Amino acid sequence: MKRTTLSLAAGAVALAALTGFASLTAPAGSVDAGAKAPARLPVERSSLLCPAPSNSDLAQTTYTAFTPKGTATAGSADKPGTAALTPAVPPPADSGAPATDKGKDGKGKKASDKPASDKPVISLKEPGKPAAATANGADAPALTGSADGLLAPGWTAQLTTQITGGIGRALLGTNCTAPDADFWFPGASTAKDRQDYVHLTNPDDTAAVADIELFGKDGAIKADTGEGITIPARSSVPVLLSTLTGTVADDLTVHVTTRAGRVGAVVQATDAKAGADWLPASAEPAASQVLPGIPGDAADVRLIVHAPGADDADLKVKLAGKGGSFTPAGLDTVHVKAGMTASFDLKNVTRGESGSLILTPNADGGTPVVAALRVVRGTGDKQETAFIPAAAPVGARATVTDNRDKAAALVLTAPGTKDASVKVTSSAGTEGGEPQSKTYTVKAGTTLAVDPQVPSGLKGSYALTVEPDPAGGPVYAARTLAVTQDGVPLFTVQTLTDDKGTVAVPAAAQDLTVLGK
Repeated sequence: MKRTTLSLAAGAVALAALTGFASLTAPAGSVDAGAKAPARLPVERSSLLCPAPSNSDLAQTTYTAFTPKGTATAGSADKPGTAALTPAVPPPADSGAPATDKGKDGKGKKASDKPASDKPVISLKEPGKPAAATANGADAPALTGSADGLLAPGWTAQLTTQITGGIGRALLGTNCTAPDADFWFPGASTAKDRQDYVHLTNPDDTAAVADIELFGKDGAIKADTGEGITIPARSSVPVLLSTLTGTVADDLTVHVTTRAGRVGAVVQATDAKAGADWLPASAEPAASQVLPGIPGDAADVRLIVHAPGADDADLKVKLAGKGGSFTPAGLDTVHVKAGMTASFDLKNVTRGESGSLILTPNADGGTPVVAALRVVRGTGDKQETAFIPAAAPVGARATVTDNRDKAAALVLTAPGTKDASVKVTSSAGTEGGEPQSKTYTVKAGTTLAVDPQVPSGLKGSYALTVEPDPAGGPVYAARTLAVTQDGVPLFTVQTLTDDKGTVAVPAAAQDLTVLGK
């Protein structure tokens, strides 16, 4: 038999095996042999990374994790799966993994120097019930982890840190994210009152290499040590932005890319006068951006926009509030030069009502941009800061964890021309309680602020899962967590985006006619 015939036969066997596997793992009724559209099946594995919470001895950190119910394959009840986050433990010193001296935390100590073990810090037992764990002080490590089986689709985690005193007194929160190779952070700074770190976390068994670029109001800023930063295997490296350049800038855009491997990246911004918070990555560059969830009592709002391409961007700015959308005074159109970062002071733009900022191109087509908001609550020496990056839409489903009774608020925005119907489910509590669900209607072009239903008999914290009706318009969402400490309105805002709990899988069928071609 000719080699070609053997290869074709082997290919047919492999295709038949793949087809059989797809039919065995797909949910009943999910694949229609006559349909050309791919079926959406639950993911079988998810990965998340959490940065090291703080270098303050006064930090009190809570980790929370959750997987929603309702996304499972036929027969998967026999395979409950696992979901755990463990410390980012570097390999032994004699393993040959490269070291780096570019990620010191400003005190001569690397994040990887912190004591850690491979014992899970937090793990889940079943879908629908959140888990929580705590860590205090400056030695809490970065975490890496994965979920599989029933616990993989929609697996979500967050770290929330309250620093009770000193510089950086604040409530900081961030979603743990999947590893990637490209991140944009408009809203960072090297101003004298700011101390901003880029946290780079490598989940893999080989070293990753990253580059950090900085862009200010005049374009690219020379960063002498921003290239070729090595993140050892299973480690996290914090990079202080002011050590990369001597340029002092109030508003910067940070661009993180990897030459080798993949990382989790997030910026921790500390203001000597106005608290601190995490600055997550902006949504991917796009001609239109939505920044949801500006608190109604915001005392000062600042918009930072960067145009990463070769063309200038002209943008319309609108605020979607309770009664509709309007253009803030003096911001009919904003202009952002190519390769540069521009900032705009919106002051107390919400005037007592929660809102969301919508950026759209001033002409057909438009230039892709990235954007973020710096939001300040309080006055004088009782100010606190949070950041709201441009967000992707909720999509099919999104979840945020660590919601607390009388401390959590949810904002839903429908920026398009169609109303949106949104089901919001409050999970059981970490220590007890029964889930509750309620459906809300968000009028087109408006923002709806809701106090989530608290699970009946709640003990501990709970997760919020948002599911828009696919027949309605797109929905953007954000959760604000707020507490008061010594008269200071501490708060943090997290945007909600699609949990990617399902993946499109093309239908496959045997076609032995290829053997005769």
